[in-house]
Amino acid sequence: MNLDEVLAELERHASPERKQRVARLGIPEENSIGVAVPDIRRIAKRVGRSSSLANELWSTGLHEARLLAALVFVPTELSVSDAEALVADVQSWDLCDHLCNNLFLLMPDYPALIDAWADAEPLYTRRAAFALIASAATHEKSVSDKQRDRYLAHVESAADDARPHVKKAVDWALSEVGQRDLVARDRALALCDALIESGDKRKASLGRSAKKEIERFVEAPGRRRLIASRD
Repeated sequence: MNLDEVLAELERHASPERKQRVARLGIPEENSIGVAVPDIRRIAKRVGRSSSLANELWSTGLHEARLLAALVFVPTELSVSDAEALVADVQSWDLCDHLCNNLFLLMPDYPALIDAWADAEPLYTRRAAFALIASAATHEKSVSDKQRDRYLAHVESAADDARPHVKKAVDWALSEVGQRDLVARDRALALCDALIESGDKRKASLGRSAKKEIERFVEAPGRRRLIASRD
C-alpha cells in the first residue's frame, strides 16, 4: 500500500465522535480525522513494516497517521537521533506512550533514549523516558540489577516535576519497576520512603502515591511478575 491508499483506509474508519475525543487530548482539529486505535492496529497488520512509508505517514502531521507510523517503522532502522526527532513532534500523552510501547522499546539501544531524555526539559520528551521505563519494566523478561537501579535513580531525579503528564509517568514507572519481583519491590519501597521523608512536597506526594500501590504487590504461582493483592 502506498501513502494515498493508507490515508484512504484511515478515512474509511474515521468518525466525528472519535475526532471529538481526540480533540480533548489537545490535538488541533485539523490534525485529526478520528480513528480508533484498534482500527489503526488492523490497518498496520495489512500495511506491514516500512520505514519509508512510516516517514511519509508521520510527515502528514495527522494524529492517526502518526499512531499508524509508530507501528509501521522498522525499529532496527531507527537511530537515537531519529527517535529524538519523532518525540520532538509529539503533542499528546497518548502518542508519546504509543511510541514508547510500540516502537522505541523495540530499538536495540532504547536504554540510551531513557538516559538521554530523563532530565530533558520538553514535556513529552521527559515523559517518554518514564513511559519507556514503565514499558521496559512491564514487558522485558530480563532487566539487570544495574539497569533497574538506574531506572529508580531517574525516578528520584524527576520526582519533583510538577507537570501532570510527567508526574503521572514517573509514578507509573516507579510502580512498574516495583512490580517486577520482590527485590525490585523492596528497592522501590525504599525509594518511596526516601521521597516521603525528603521534605519536598512534590516528592513526598509521589512517594505516598506509589507506595500505596507497590505495598500491595505479592508473588503468585506461575506468574513472572508480582500481582496486586486483593487484601
